[in-house]
Amino acid sequence: MKPVYLCGFMGCGKSHIGRLLSKELTAVFIDLDKYIVDNEGMTIPEIFEKKGEPYFRDTEAKYIKNFKGRTVVATGGGAILRDETAEFAREAGTVFFIDVSFDTCYSRIKNDKNRPLVVNNTKEQLIEIFNKRFPIYKKNSDYTIDGERTDKEIAKDIIDILKENGKV
Repeated sequence: MKPVYLCGFMGCGKSHIGRLLSKELTAVFIDLDKYIVDNEGMTIPEIFEKKGEPYFRDTEAKYIKNFKGRTVVATGGGAILRDETAEFAREAGTVFFIDVSFDTCYSRIKNDKNRPLVVNNTKEQLIEIFNKRFPIYKKNSDYTIDGERTDKEIAKDIIDILKENGKV
């Protein structure tokens, strides 16, 4: 099995679904944001504050290339926005966009102080970011998964797609 990359807006369920999916596939689970924090020795807000968002996006692009084999990677909300990063992920494995409404995402992230984009933007600004990112997620993914269902249904859909395409 090649890596499975989960992408989507903050709060769409990438990490939660990724953990479930990795158990079902007996694969290693990697939360890219946690991986970056562990390797950079700073929290994401600290990275944004001390080195800026472009540095963080460069770091995402660098670290996403570290994963091989039977791995499920929950990418950060911005990791697959760069065409070259998305192209690498699609060539190395399979990219799934977890499609969830803004309202669902916002209800999950609105009080999260560990998300610089949430802390530094109003709800209206976050809607703009969501709307700008949505078509990029779709374009840069191999498959779009309806994320407005149970976790088990979402994981089953991903596994079924992987099986149908000989990727498991």
